[in-house]
Amino acid sequence: MIAKRAYFEGRVQGVGFRYSVKQLAMGFDVTGWVKNLSDGRVELQVMGEEEEVDEFLEELAEESTMARNISQMHAEEIPLLENVSGFRIVS
Repeated sequence: MIAKRAYFEGRVQGVGFRYSVKQLAMGFDVTGWVKNLSDGRVELQVMGEEEEVDEFLEELAEESTMARNISQMHAEEIPLLENVSGFRIVS
């Protein structure tokens, strides 16, 4: 089990990015959340088996309908998320 934090830059706010991320997450065995940041980026924290997390991030960044909106993605491993179930959009 691992957790990762990813920051997305580009045209990722005001285009349904967070909702697309949530929909995509439903197809993977992952938990976590996604939110807009005040600097125009989107932050994602996701947890699951390493292969699931990596495949989810890869599909999001390279194959999803939102991939064209991402100019940069930075991801790093973080401590496991606590008290998180399902996948949600946070304010």
